[in-house]
Amino acid sequence: MGGELQKRWAAWVVVVGAAALWGGCGVGAERQVPCYFVFGDSLVDNGNNNNIESLAKANYLPYGIDFPGGATGRFCNGKTTVDVIAELLGFEDYIPSYSTARGQDILRGVNYASAAAGIRDETGQQLTLYNYGARKLVLIGVGQIGCSPNALAQNSPDGSSCVQRINYANRLFNDQLVSLVDDLNNNLSDAKFIYINAYGIFQDLLDKSSSFGRNNGQITCLPLETPCPNRNEHLFWDAFHPSEAANIIVGRRSYSAESASDAYP
Repeated sequence: MGGELQKRWAAWVVVVGAAALWGGCGVGAERQVPCYFVFGDSLVDNGNNNNIESLAKANYLPYGIDFPGGATGRFCNGKTTVDVIAELLGFEDYIPSYSTARGQDILRGVNYASAAAGIRDETGQQLTLYNYGARKLVLIGVGQIGCSPNALAQNSPDGSSCVQRINYANRLFNDQLVSLVDDLNNNLSDAKFIYINAYGIFQDLLDKSSSFGRNNGQITCLPLETPCPNRNEHLFWDAFHPSEAANIIVGRRSYSAESASDAYP
């Protein structure tokens, strides 16, 4: 059962990062882009699963304990990576979930992310978005799933070392994603596709994780129901999802490419 759960989570993370910035929609005075659309899984879901039949929900405490709106359905104690990016892009509020977006809301963007989502060959997500007018697309790569608390608990040889066979598979996928970005940029010259190296960003967090709690920051902050008081010192909020502290760093580096390796091309 543990192996199957790991496979499912790997499928979710694969689609965490297709964020489309569409041209030709409602213009905001202060925003750097006219609108912002998000596609992904539980790493960026902001409530789309709340009212559907699914075990993948987070609309209850202590999820959202540090978020202004409380337990909205985000799988985190606070902001997700795409929330941080929305702030940096100049949006006055966070992008609404598809389940709550109404009327003029959709002109500034919608978050379609759904926990437990995965990739299907027939989806053709990037080209579908392009055909609907998307001209700036950011594809965020897979992070180090082998370093998640769940992977450490089930497959780590010593309980603290990352599971290399899982991370190797993550790197293979990311290499193919970089190739896809090259192909799309070469064949669709009127659009811009960018790859964000979430794997490398997270590696930096692990390397510098002395400020992120025990066990190199890889221990979950939410073992059962009572959240830890020092949540800003943990990389992970639960067995699978990063804390707000980690999401803020990943979001900022995705936006500004603080390191030359953070974004490609």
